[in-house]
Amino acid sequence: MSGFLKTKIIRSLVTLWLVVTLTFIALHLSGDPVLFFVGDDAPPSVVEYYRVKFGFDRSLPEQYFSYIANIAQGDFGLSLASRKPALALISEALPKTAQLGITAYIGGLLIGIALGIVAALNRNRAIDRFVMGFAVFGFSIPNFFFGILLILLFVLQWRLLPSSGSGTWRHLILPGMTMGLAFAGTFARITRSAMLEVVDKPYMLAARARGVPRLRRVVHHALPNAMIPIVTIAGLKFGDVVGGAIVVESVFAWPGIGRLLVNAVTTRDFAVVQALVILIAVTMIVVNILVDLVYVAIDPRMRAAR
Repeated sequence: MSGFLKTKIIRSLVTLWLVVTLTFIALHLSGDPVLFFVGDDAPPSVVEYYRVKFGFDRSLPEQYFSYIANIAQGDFGLSLASRKPALALISEALPKTAQLGITAYIGGLLIGIALGIVAALNRNRAIDRFVMGFAVFGFSIPNFFFGILLILLFVLQWRLLPSSGSGTWRHLILPGMTMGLAFAGTFARITRSAMLEVVDKPYMLAARARGVPRLRRVVHHALPNAMIPIVTIAGLKFGDVVGGAIVVESVFAWPGIGRLLVNAVTTRDFAVVQALVILIAVTMIVVNILVDLVYVAIDPRMRAAR
């Protein structure tokens, strides 16, 4: 294992520990979840029973070290609301979020990069202004507003698509469009800027002078040299898959981890919230490591610097 990768892994483990610790502290500072669960009018004996059952009767240091030890063994605790393991609830909801998020992400990535390239190759023309207008609209409009707008048009006005649920591929269209728009707008803007940085470079002019076809110049010369900022944003935006899902899944009643997180926070279901935060943190850490490895793979200067 290279020193570069070892350093990344050590930093990632420290980051993960900080996330777990800060989440634990923040949730416990918000109050006793048992009171929310049983109600303010519950007899003291009932409150005490559930406090002992879920381990909230112990001191915070004891709860913290017990929680860390349980996480190390893959035990994320029981949900207060359903009495099921938190990991089981997440496992049930994760495939739906993966289906929605990956569809929206890949669709937005491909459409955004294609539009960005077209805009860069037609700089200051009408199509460039149209693409940039689309990009600004895409990453500036709130997800919940765009989702409601799609429901008004495609469900209430035209009656073409379902407004909620996840039973068929038709249920995926509206939430996928809602999430994918923001991705497409961001990738289009970044790709255009990155391509404009390289289209007038000497090696591009030399390729043009040698009679290299335009498509080959774009695909084999310009795009690989413009990939660093695109890869950076692609990695960062992947973290928005879960963040965007929280809003979109609530609007379209999509049964994924975004909706699960909203419900868990509302009911102060500590085990589920902590497990979901850890999942999101691990996802971002893994994506950042992969992005760094892709840098090394596509940029010879970084390989030489190692």
